[in-house]
Amino acid sequence: MPEVRSKGASIHYEEMGREEPALLLVPGWCCSRAVFGSLSTRLSPRHRVLSMDLRGHGQSDAGSRDFTSDTLVEDLLAVVEASAARQVVPVALSHAGWFAIELRRRLGQRVPGLVLLDWIVLEPPPPFLAALTGLQSESWRQSRDALFGMWLQGVDSEDIFRFVREDMGSFSGEMWQRAAREIASGYNRDGYPLRALSALTPPVPTLHVYAQPEDPAYLMAQQSFAAEHPWFHVARLNARSHFPALEVPAEVAEHIERFLALIDRSASRDTQGPSAPTEAGA
Repeated sequence: MPEVRSKGASIHYEEMGREEPALLLVPGWCCSRAVFGSLSTRLSPRHRVLSMDLRGHGQSDAGSRDFTSDTLVEDLLAVVEASAARQVVPVALSHAGWFAIELRRRLGQRVPGLVLLDWIVLEPPPPFLAALTGLQSESWRQSRDALFGMWLQGVDSEDIFRFVREDMGSFSGEMWQRAAREIASGYNRDGYPLRALSALTPPVPTLHVYAQPEDPAYLMAQQSFAAEHPWFHVARLNARSHFPALEVPAEVAEHIERFLALIDRSASRDTQGPSAPTEAGA
């Protein structure tokens, strides 16, 4: 399994496939790359896939000091450079979307698109902000368990139950507190994801694939945004959990493939420029 040194830590990632743009699978806070399940193997026949563990997660070292979102972005950049990928499309789960946006800011056209999985892309609701506050307190465990209960409500997949309880449940209070601090910092700094994406110049093609919440108003708000911003695309999955790559990997892979084809067609048009007149029309 490849690894790269970054800011005093060893960052591990798995590499499959060959074709670019490379897909960089980025887990959210307090979960390992196991959250992507079989998604890597479904995407790798047509694409190069880099699936990484964040610093202090899975097989990656934490380093000797506290770290921030900026540190994690530096780690992602180190993986991209070590892979020698010419272009990379981040596939980011939940609040790892902040890292994906920052990669675009730093690498520009080397990041031709973003795929966001199950993120709160609109203004965060008050109960979520309250949960972030709770996670940063001495009662972090109660707040974490409340989130687990919400994420597992109506879910009947043993794989997802096991992942939440054993993988996410293995992280310390220090990591959950750090995660809440950094997630809150992202919203405080950029407002909310669609606002941050709108501020990118030029805009970057972006796909949001999600399952929860089921509220039709959430989907309608994103569709309305997409109508005004053609670079944004949204797809709601037929799934129950907060972890679509584990629950419905084939459906997630299909949406990603369609999006990548859209990016490729757009890039081809930009390269060719305006069509030359035919002889009959000259």
